[in-house]
Amino acid sequence: MASVAPVRIDEPEERLFRIGEVSRLTGIKAFVLRYWEQEIPTLQPVKTPTGHRLYRREDIETVYEIKRLLYDEGFTLAGARKHLAEAMAEFAPSEPSVDGAGQQELALTAKPAPRPVRFSKARQKTLLDLHEELLAILTLLERG
Repeated sequence: MASVAPVRIDEPEERLFRIGEVSRLTGIKAFVLRYWEQEIPTLQPVKTPTGHRLYRREDIETVYEIKRLLYDEGFTLAGARKHLAEAMAEFAPSEPSVDGAGQQELALTAKPAPRPVRFSKARQKTLLDLHEELLAILTLLERG
């Protein structure tokens, strides 16, 4: 198993991760991540002018969600794509409306739906640290 690169807690939220780091964090091979990018439009890491992929924290969360849908929930890739697209549509506000006083207000979609779990930044960092520790334990167990 590849060595685990720890995620430092003092890193800024804007930090970008290379595909190898994301692969180690999530346990998904780099070629699978590239394939998922082609198949699932919600996973779109930033690309440098030289073509290197740079993942934001929200991209890593999306990878974890795709992994959960495919491996834990038994979705097909097409089903996961549809599920993620629907989840994104639920939280996108509709066109702004203008009332009689000329003030705009955002009308949210009328369909109440369960929201995906969103953790605070501190909770996300704690979970990432826990994930790293569990991977390190798994590595030790596989060696012994």
